[in-house]
Amino acid sequence: MHDTTGALSSYRYLVLAEERFGPQTSKTANSAIRYLPDRVVAVVDSAQAGKTVGEVLGFGGGAPVLGTVREGLGLGADALLIGIAPQGGQLPESWRPMLHAAIDAGLHLVSGLHFHLADDAELRARAAARGVRIHDLRRPPAELPVSTGKARLVDALVVHTVGTDCNIGKMTAALQLRDSLAARGARVGFAATGQTGILIEGWGIAVDAVVADFIGGAAERLVLQAAEGNDVVLVEGQGSLVHPGYSGVTLGLLHGSMPDAMILCHQPSRACPWSYGRHYDWMRLPSVPEMIRICEGVIAPLRESKVIGIALNTWDLSDDEARAAGRRLEEETGLPAVDPVRFDPAPLADAILEAAGRKQAVTA
Repeated sequence: MHDTTGALSSYRYLVLAEERFGPQTSKTANSAIRYLPDRVVAVVDSAQAGKTVGEVLGFGGGAPVLGTVREGLGLGADALLIGIAPQGGQLPESWRPMLHAAIDAGLHLVSGLHFHLADDAELRARAAARGVRIHDLRRPPAELPVSTGKARLVDALVVHTVGTDCNIGKMTAALQLRDSLAARGARVGFAATGQTGILIEGWGIAVDAVVADFIGGAAERLVLQAAEGNDVVLVEGQGSLVHPGYSGVTLGLLHGSMPDAMILCHQPSRACPWSYGRHYDWMRLPSVPEMIRICEGVIAPLRESKVIGIALNTWDLSDDEARAAGRRLEEETGLPAVDPVRFDPAPLADAILEAAGRKQAVTA
């Protein structure tokens, strides 16, 4: 279990997103800016230098975008955060000199890449010589069990965010719902299953770095821990059951977490599975009703679990277009459908609380 409740909980970040900073190309940076705004001092991206993060992303305020790491060294950061989660998770070699500059200035390194910085002899030696710590958020625990279905037995309502595609807002939807439910007085546990969720929440397991046989066991462990003392557990989703590259981790996470209910995440404007290189333009994504049938059908042999709401990602639509997309899906599915970032997530939070009440009534 990766627990970051120590040093990482207080770091102030200079975020490295060189030539990748944007709404869909710098997931980790964007989430840190949204959920840890007081701890991000600047972003490094020479292609966007001179702008603010708000100008690039449409949110995040006036934190500057800088051209070099050295420009950010006097702004109060004590750690450099790798702000991207690229396909394959490798470190761009052109970034190595920037990591050297950060280490030499005494900045700790925080990374969610599949490539573990601490396993690189050069970086490890340089960091050790300067007393710098390296935190690899995607390093899984040494020992994990095979799942046995224990997650289905917890008293809390377990809600899993699933997606019509990858990189579509499953973590963001879960975090928005966490805040909305907490504001209503619910006790909510967030099970972080990816590097960015771990960064924000302070603990979790990056399940896409776990050996395949133990993905379900990792999910089960997360649910059991997140359920302690809570009414609702929100399990951060990964990938998509229909994504050609990432469906394996999605299935293991779904079966291991054994959710009582699901929130389906969807981007109305997206037609094909996402990748950095548009490798999947040959495939059309299923419709939302078909995706609901797929998600419910895949878990049906283990337990009944229904999609109870749709969380939309409408960053590329106008307000009117986003509302219209939600209305269309509500008419088509009979479920609440709303962008929980752009608008009030109350309809989705209400659906979760109603499901929690039904579960309590059954088990009472």
